[in-house]
Amino acid sequence: MRAVVVQSFGGPEVLVVHEVPDPVPGEGEMLVRVEVSGVNYADTHTTENTYLAPQQLPLVPGAEVVGRVVRTGPGTDESMLGRRVVALVPSGGYAELAVVPVATTVEIGEDLPGPEACALVLQGVTAWHLLRSSTRMATGEAVVVHSAAGGVGTVALQLARQWNAGRVIASASTPDKRAVVADLGADVVVDVNAAADAGGAGAVRDVLMSANHGAGVDVVLEMTGGDVFNGSYLALAPLGRLVVFGLASRRAGRSIAPVDLMASSRTVAGFWLQHALARGGLAAAMDELLSMTRSGLLRPVLGGEYALADAALAHGDLRSRRTTGKVVLRA
Repeated sequence: MRAVVVQSFGGPEVLVVHEVPDPVPGEGEMLVRVEVSGVNYADTHTTENTYLAPQQLPLVPGAEVVGRVVRTGPGTDESMLGRRVVALVPSGGYAELAVVPVATTVEIGEDLPGPEACALVLQGVTAWHLLRSSTRMATGEAVVVHSAAGGVGTVALQLARQWNAGRVIASASTPDKRAVVADLGADVVVDVNAAADAGGAGAVRDVLMSANHGAGVDVVLEMTGGDVFNGSYLALAPLGRLVVFGLASRRAGRSIAPVDLMASSRTVAGFWLQHALARGGLAAAMDELLSMTRSGLLRPVLGGEYALADAALAHGDLRSRRTTGKVVLRA
């Protein structure tokens, strides 16, 4: 089969298509002929070996696939043969065939387009847990969604709107992206990256509080780092919660003293989807996301399809903020 193989860690240039042996499913696994593979910003860290889980070479990146089951491993239900599924995988998604664990595979039938299914299974489930599990967003609260035009952000701001947030403040870096998130239901659209560049953390705080009528905000979904993190923390109201789920700027934020948390009654949390999955956090999230999508309450935003051989281009576009919504590779 053809697969994108990383043979040395680095930037987009290390993503090269090679012919490799077909993978073989083991116990509790199935083999899927890949229709589309999801591309996530975390993949750009994986190819550098700078993400949370250490990587080993050679590496086939990719954490999510949509496709049809063509083989089952030992002890796996053979009735799944021929079924169309979306699945989370530890790696190996950027390929024509992928081994998928049964435990992180969801049957989707024939009606849901592959890119839309990919938009839900990793980024959509992440958005669901950021609001439901990490910050426990309540009705009427002011919610800030950073990188709101991205894969997680486009789902998160729609969920916040559907779940009766009092005010949804979305940040996006270009006029086109700001138009997209406004169309998705954001009450206010800002550019915190421009604020950070112009005035640092204080400017980010001021932009966010101004967007909330001068008051502190209740929930922040943050994946940028640096002064965007610093200013977002400063913009939190008492009992406000900030959850970190990425570090796109590759710059760490401030250190926060325990006494500062006490004095402000703020909460800072981290989120990595692997931990939610380990506690059975896929099924309920996917059930709700699929139902909302099929009923029209949730609209996955598609950010473009790339050929498998153009994986390097896809990563370059992601890192340069040229994409909006869900990006996929067509196998």
